Amino acid sequence: MEYTYYPGCSLEASSRGYDESVRFVFNALGQKLIELEDWNCCGATSYMSTKETISLVISARNLALAEKYGRDIVAPCSACYTILYKTNHILKNNPIMKAKVNQALKKDNLEYNLSLNVRHPLEVLVNDFGIEKIVSKALIRLDGVKMAQYYGCQIVRPDRGLDDKENPQMMDSLFEALGAENIYFPMKVRCCGGMLMTTYPDVALKLNKEILECAYGNGAELIVTTCPLCHVNLEAYQDKINKKFKKDFHIPILFFTQVLGLALGGTPKELGLNRNLIPFQLKKTALEATK
Repeated sequence: MEYTYYPGCSLEASSRGYDESVRFVFNALGQKLIELEDWNCCGATSYMSTKETISLVISARNLALAEKYGRDIVAPCSACYTILYKTNHILKNNPIMKAKVNQALKKDNLEYNLSLNVRHPLEVLVNDFGIEKIVSKALIRLDGVKMAQYYGCQIVRPDRGLDDKENPQMMDSLFEALGAENIYFPMKVRCCGGMLMTTYPDVALKLNKEILECAYGNGAELIVTTCPLCHVNLEAYQDKINKKFKKDFHIPILFFTQVLGLALGGTPKELGLNRNLIPFQLKKTALEATK
């Protein structure tokens, strides 16, 4: 199958490992990602800081560009996925706003006719390709690896129907089928604080400390996430958290596609693992080929 790929700003900068691993996984499974030409920022920041119409136009431009190709658009970043999905939802349910947005898009010779589906790669892989087929393609088992599956607060809320809002299971089911052990992790949808790390760092550090504490206390060897901002907060600030709260966290934080890519035979470089601040290696027992 083919999908229009919207990498978003984070995946071209601070989260290149996510971009590299998403591309690897889809290619390894024979699913084609075609990057959207001339895409622009989804407007995540503008959504909160400027007029609603302006922010919707910024986001809808991407939808209008993607609509020309007749393929679902796939957005790995939780914020990008949320904003594109929300824009699509608002325009489908608000004809007046749709007219205003299309009036603005006409200046760029564009129009959005609401035919697009906005999707997250986790849901695409689980629902379109299927866990059973993914397992059949795996070259390496994840036996013995204890994971905390961290979805963050965006991709399953508020009304997307992607998974259960309080106890999502897509990553859990996927990695369990590949042999991993999903530890008890009741904070799987707890907010990491997002941009509070730059505005109210004390609040954000405490939120991240509690997430790391829960994962570590329940035996996790690594935390797997779907969100670039969650990844940065949980990984890059562990030293500050350790100093402030007198902890000793050194927990690897990986994107779910990096872990899945390892199971599919990807090298650390192919999956961008060399870009992570805290290294992770599979145990020798987990490196036994299944075929």
